Amino acid sequence: MPPSPTDNAGRHETPAASDAIDWHPVSARDALDESRPGEVQVLPQLRARTRSLADATTGTVPEQRHVHAAPFDEEPPLPSADQPQPVHPLEPADKALGPIDADLLAALECVVAQHGSDLHVTVGSPPKIRRDGGLGSIDNAPIWSAKKASRAIRSILSAPQQNIFDRDHELDFAYTLHGAGRKASRFRVNVHQQRGTPGAAFRLIPSEIQDLKSLGIPESVAEFAQLPRGLVLVAGPTGSGKSTTLAALVDLVNSTRADHIVTVEDPIEFLHAHKKSVVTQREVGADTASFASALKHVLRQDPDVILIGELRDLETIQVALTAAETGHLVFATLHTQSAAQTVDRIVDVFPPHQQNQVRAQLAQTLQGVICQALVKSATGIGRVAATEILVTTPAIANLIREGKTHQIESMMQTGRERGMHTLDQHLAELVNRGQVTRQAALEKAQNAVGLEKLIRRSDTPRQTGGFSFAADPGFVEAGFAAAGLAPAGFAPAGFAPSGFAEKPFVEPSFRQTSFREAAAGLPGANGVAAADSPTAATADLARSAS
Repeated sequence: MPPSPTDNAGRHETPAASDAIDWHPVSARDALDESRPGEVQVLPQLRARTRSLADATTGTVPEQRHVHAAPFDEEPPLPSADQPQPVHPLEPADKALGPIDADLLAALECVVAQHGSDLHVTVGSPPKIRRDGGLGSIDNAPIWSAKKASRAIRSILSAPQQNIFDRDHELDFAYTLHGAGRKASRFRVNVHQQRGTPGAAFRLIPSEIQDLKSLGIPESVAEFAQLPRGLVLVAGPTGSGKSTTLAALVDLVNSTRADHIVTVEDPIEFLHAHKKSVVTQREVGADTASFASALKHVLRQDPDVILIGELRDLETIQVALTAAETGHLVFATLHTQSAAQTVDRIVDVFPPHQQNQVRAQLAQTLQGVICQALVKSATGIGRVAATEILVTTPAIANLIREGKTHQIESMMQTGRERGMHTLDQHLAELVNRGQVTRQAALEKAQNAVGLEKLIRRSDTPRQTGGFSFAADPGFVEAGFAAAGLAPAGFAPAGFAPSGFAEKPFVEPSFRQTSFREAAAGLPGANGVAAADSPTAATADLARSAS
């Protein structure tokens, strides 16, 4: 799995007036002006440096997918098999036609230096940077004309990419920005046409793959990576960190299992090194014609684990279900808001006469659903991950098979002993911990009235059951000071954790039931199952997402 979660895919929420962006954009003129302490500065002599980098053209080229292999008699000695193999940079097969536009380069450097998540380029507006979910302008940046936008965008395209864009008016690819004295930065890029003029959206991809714990994802999710087979879905609105969570799951498999992992992505975002597993990463448009084409042949490539960047259409979903049925572990994403909606979305893609069969397939193959949303931190800096976890128990499988998905939520509400919880339950916990405000949680709630009741219940000291934190009336508003928690927020390298409470709530007499026990309907060792709540999520998933 990176942006602000949305209720509708592709449509960003508009921050309220009270949530105005509190970061100060830095102009090119003021870059690294040491007379302005406390502000994030960008680059010394930004304009001169970017023009110099642009002229060099050796370090900034469109991400390419073809690796030049040396002749067999020139191959270096093989490294030790016990050591993780490095991720080799993707060398260019087709370079951009000329140097990158200096103003576009400066804007991309600003995204990296300001720890932003996205850059938006469009005609009639200066470039805009998204940070902490809100859009802001680069100070003193001029409005871009159609001619300027076209020249800047085309400066990062190779000749084949320009031909595709001219033909389709759409193009997705990955782009690597190399800078002197720091790690290269990778962007997922969408180039498009709007009102007859070109535009582009750049998503900054974290430079390192974080583990689930550091991302604030509940520890129980790690068990999905140990399943021998089945379908695991990561769902959420655009920009909720789905790609980041998927990358963490794949990396866990890669680190702990001797398997063959095949990923099909559009484009490739996170680069995986070979560890205990062998990782084959295929990019739509560069390594394969389409998701459907890649997945048609993937079962002939001896995979153990398959990652599908997005379940976009009926054919892709069919192959995913078939692969899960035939003994493979399949990870995929969907742009849905809840676990129940995720099941319905898959079924509804098929014509009515096939839907009963698809429900039966899902009941047999679906192992779990992880839904995510990002909530503004109580500190106003960064965002916090809120999750919904569905584990397919025999009871859940029956609901799916019978088409009673409206009952799934109630099963999750009472299924903490199986590792499940709803989004609203987790939001109430985050409010109770002081990590998010009540208002921010309500903005993301699936049922605002129900969330209010959960918060009121959790605000009251409990005797049995309920949630794990008691608080006086000032607890929530006091936030981190009252809770004793470190603030969440952006870390310079990307999705690094920023300090969070790692103590999960555990009922004293219960233990966590594993997914294998849950799937088999087995009780815990003492006859009852656990009531673990998820670990508080205090990481910034925002800069990865899909």
